[in-house]
Amino acid sequence: MKIAMFAEGSYPYVAGGVSGWMQMLIKALPEKNFVIYTLVPAREDGGKFKYELPSNICEIRETYLTENEYVYKKKKVKISEDEKESLRSLLFGENVRWKQLFSFFDSTEYSANDLLMSLDFLDLTRQLYIERYPNCVFTDFLWSLRSLYLPLFRVLMTSVEEADCYHAISTGYAGITACKAKYMYDKPLILTEHGIYTREREEEIIKADWTQGVYKNLWIRYFYTLSQCIYDAADQVISLFQTAREIQMEIGCPPEKTRVISNGVFAKDMENLPSDRSDSMMNIGAVLRIVPIKDVKTMINAYRLAKQQVPSLRLYLMGPTEENEKYYQECLDLVANFQIPDVIFTGRIQVKEYLGKMDMVILTSISEGQPLCLLEAMAAGKPCIATDVGGCKELLYGSENDYYGRSGLVIPTMNVDKAAEAMVILARNEKMREQMGQAGKARVAEFYQNEEVVRKYRKMYNYWVGEDLQEWLASGSS
Repeated sequence: MKIAMFAEGSYPYVAGGVSGWMQMLIKALPEKNFVIYTLVPAREDGGKFKYELPSNICEIRETYLTENEYVYKKKKVKISEDEKESLRSLLFGENVRWKQLFSFFDSTEYSANDLLMSLDFLDLTRQLYIERYPNCVFTDFLWSLRSLYLPLFRVLMTSVEEADCYHAISTGYAGITACKAKYMYDKPLILTEHGIYTREREEEIIKADWTQGVYKNLWIRYFYTLSQCIYDAADQVISLFQTAREIQMEIGCPPEKTRVISNGVFAKDMENLPSDRSDSMMNIGAVLRIVPIKDVKTMINAYRLAKQQVPSLRLYLMGPTEENEKYYQECLDLVANFQIPDVIFTGRIQVKEYLGKMDMVILTSISEGQPLCLLEAMAAGKPCIATDVGGCKELLYGSENDYYGRSGLVIPTMNVDKAAEAMVILARNEKMREQMGQAGKARVAEFYQNEEVVRKYRKMYNYWVGEDLQEWLASGSS
């Protein structure tokens, strides 16, 4: 069986999170072959893999989102009225004619740059401008639209091959590439959303300073249009927790397609971890990439306040630092400027070598899906502190049918005082740490085992390429 996976900005270039999940799943299904279609910003970002690729990955295919073609066609762009109408449906976001667009971009002789600089695109832009954005400066609006659609046009031109099953790991550009394959070859398409891509992009755009005013709405509407394409095309849509499933349905995914399959860990791997201590310090661990979405600055500032009350605290920031070197330097400067002691940036590590030595684990992210770092900490019996994003609250407090009790403390996002308070509470209460650690360990053992995740995905792949329906239903598809 050949499965084509579609990822954006993750595997195999970024360690941990979604990438770690993909690596786990591929390795756990050695009887299946995988082709990875991966989207990266530019050519210079390609080929820098963070993982040793499993032997059942047949090929990695890269698409560069922001790159103009090296050779520009000299032929003047001339498209049919039907093709122009399909482009119009895309720009206006009304009953988008995706099938016609996929066919056009797959066979066109023009480059993305040719189309964006053409008179036809200019005419469509003018129509959209007059109808919806007449108060903007037209030249700004035109260049904004060209910037907006360059990566999408490149994605639409991505060459895709037939496989037995297509599996997108997000909506957005990866989802569009998967949809093109679905429409071209009429093979089953699965979507797994680790976070709600559209909502994440919306949050980023609202906070961004690179776009202002009506252009924010333009970008937001654009990403909702992309997501709706795969919600309509997919045969099965997976989320990691119930709240995410409800959001998918709220923003346009047909309910009958949706299903929850939680993340998991190999719990036995988290048993009997090295726990030797050379001192009496109390260790707080954060397994994360040093990037803005993890809000490391709030964590550091909270630790600074907590350490004033509990001097024995020590903070380990465990994870890669090279993804956003500017933000990493800002974090280093924050530590240096306030002269905060006992903050350790470990860089990339083997989590199991450090996790056993931690007294608690913290995550202060602005956005998450269902964090693997919390699951690993819970499996290791460590109490956790996490912001109320994604599935964190369900992980730490349990669902309606969960009787294990709390395995940590949930705090608001971007709240230094509450994060500091949580650190102090756990630091001063050994019994609470022990009870929460045991609750987390028990919850993972019952609800979040990777063996079960792999079993469900194996059944799902097999069903969509022809396995008996009753066997699929028996696997718990409802």
